[in-house]
Amino acid sequence: MMSYPTVELSSVRKTFGPTVALGGCNLTAYAGEVHAIIGGNGSGKSTLAKVISGVLIPDSGQVSILGKSAASPHEARQLGISNVFQEVLVADECSVLDNLYLGADGLLGSSLNREEKEARASALMRELLGFDIDLSGLVGELPLSVKQWVTIARALLTDPKVLILDESSAALDFDSTERLFRKMRQLKQRGASILIVTHRIAELVRIADRATVLRDGVDVGKLAKEEITEARILELIAGAERSGTDRDQPLPRRLGDRPVLRATDFRVWPDAAFVNFTVYPGEIVGITGLDGQGQADFVRCIAGIQSPIAGRLVVVNDGKASEVTDLASARHNKISYVSGDRKKEGIFANLSIYENLLLPVYREFRSGGVLNFINRPKLTPVFEWESSKLAVKMGRPENLITSLSGGNQQKVLIARAFAEKPVVLVLNDPARGIDVGAKLDLYRNLKEFAARGNAVVFLSSELEEFLNLCTRVHVFRNGAISADFEPPFDGHAILNAMFGRRATARLPGEAANENDPGNLVGVAESHNPRLEQGRPVPRPVTLLNQEVNPMAATPSFVLSCPDIAPGSVIPDRFAEDNRLSPRLVWSGPPEGARSFALAVTDPDLPDAFNFPRSFAHWLVTNIPVEVRELPEGASGSLRLPHGAAEFNSDFVTFKIPGFGKGYGGPWPPDRAHRYFFTLYALKTDKVELPADADLGAFAAAVMPVAIDAASFVAVYGPAKKSLPA
Repeated sequence: MMSYPTVELSSVRKTFGPTVALGGCNLTAYAGEVHAIIGGNGSGKSTLAKVISGVLIPDSGQVSILGKSAASPHEARQLGISNVFQEVLVADECSVLDNLYLGADGLLGSSLNREEKEARASALMRELLGFDIDLSGLVGELPLSVKQWVTIARALLTDPKVLILDESSAALDFDSTERLFRKMRQLKQRGASILIVTHRIAELVRIADRATVLRDGVDVGKLAKEEITEARILELIAGAERSGTDRDQPLPRRLGDRPVLRATDFRVWPDAAFVNFTVYPGEIVGITGLDGQGQADFVRCIAGIQSPIAGRLVVVNDGKASEVTDLASARHNKISYVSGDRKKEGIFANLSIYENLLLPVYREFRSGGVLNFINRPKLTPVFEWESSKLAVKMGRPENLITSLSGGNQQKVLIARAFAEKPVVLVLNDPARGIDVGAKLDLYRNLKEFAARGNAVVFLSSELEEFLNLCTRVHVFRNGAISADFEPPFDGHAILNAMFGRRATARLPGEAANENDPGNLVGVAESHNPRLEQGRPVPRPVTLLNQEVNPMAATPSFVLSCPDIAPGSVIPDRFAEDNRLSPRLVWSGPPEGARSFALAVTDPDLPDAFNFPRSFAHWLVTNIPVEVRELPEGASGSLRLPHGAAEFNSDFVTFKIPGFGKGYGGPWPPDRAHRYFFTLYALKTDKVELPADADLGAFAAAVMPVAIDAASFVAVYGPAKKSLPA
């Protein structure tokens, strides 16, 4: 790690009228490190980030960035500073490409032509997202998480020396956050300083090298990497008396057998499986999944925000079932909704804090007959009670809500939902941008709410939020519930379920267990098969345990086929005597990868074959590290990347006529079989194999140098005709 300071702040003070945002703050960050800025909502974190990036000028104190100071964002940019702000700042009416280069072009033109811009932007967005995106599409049509990636990519395109990420992972799920962390580590290696503001303690533990803790605009602690723990952070933010007390509360429990909400034969996507979902009084039900797996659509549907493709939703109140078909009927049946996207779906930016919190209940507290006056004497106690329960830090209630920090804005939205006195509270990532102390306040209020016979549906991508809160957790994949969990929760197993892996698969950074059957075993044998009566005698070849990405060192390492969805049936054009190889696409390879190898195998070969190892349908090595796809028909053609080598499928081993080197499509004779498509990231540029190598030789050469693997499973069979004689 480089040791010279890049960012130095000494006794920095910044006020806004009577409000002291920074009251003499100190911070030093070094080249080649990730430095976390931690603090409660309203502690001055975002103000500090804006002072460093030249957006705000301090009233007093010293700010040095690489020995200089920036008096404007333009000067900061020239010094090599890029800031990704807490709010997702995009121009919805402009294209993705235009948003990526906002502020990069001068008044008289651009230093890059459009082709260069598109090439750089396309490559970076593919690396960050894990898939290609239409750069000409409007940003306003993208989901919040992709908008967040646009703002991050905008900063990265400047090749910053100092990168400031202010709650920039708040809209990202675990998989996306891992891709962001990989990019941050690359910047560290180049000597950049990264200042990260986040309330996700689990993220800080994984990525931060040092941390500065703020309270009321003053630095109250500096932590080394080993000191960055939730207990220590909470103690510095909120005081030792808060540490651990809220987590001692018991878990909520079901209070009756009569449901308060039931979704029957629900379908949120046209091709998704049906969801049958019931919530009982007293329950807090957790919903999670990787970004874009349908869980957000599901909670929006049960809140009446959007309509399901199919199914029926009812709320049972006082023994009477009432159907929910839209937002109006949801509100009538006492369903309240809180969105994590406060800017788009939450706050009214031109209204006061008071109005934002109480607007939905104005009708209940009106006076003056037909004149409908607002009864402030009755409303004010409601405002004070609900805002105090979540400890909203604010000035006068009449101030605009935009005068609050982002986390305090989110608290107002949650308080608004409680003020409506719902029976069912639907929360869509409600804790985004609120500090650890505020989260504990929220959890306590949710438990008290459920204990009164109400119910909560709680969507979050932060697994630690579920562990001491929920009565059960449902994991979404492909638009439907794929796994269910009850306490005591195993965060490891839930995370693996999100990725579609077996419960005990290794997570990022975990050491391998020599006794784990999912580990790799190389077989150092000759490639020449032994024959008995002209038939090859099999030898054991232990490959990866046949599940999706079981190595799991890099969860964002993903292999897919546009024409074969995971778990689906392999199309006829890729099967039997059609030797057309399918298109395969991958993204997110691990650091240190220098080439790839591919194996397509069938572990379900019939007993009659007397062949205990998997049957190899396609073996390829020495795929260059810069390659990210094999086009359709690559096998046996010039479409195969230069330098890549194909080997014999087991159709050759069994001397089945018509097959040679390369892809041999699925052809099981008896029943439906599984086919495993596995791409290995290797730490070597090339593996040496003889031209007639089989799966055993492939395994012996590839497994010892494999860093990671990405897999998916498809099915095929029974065959439509018998194998050639």
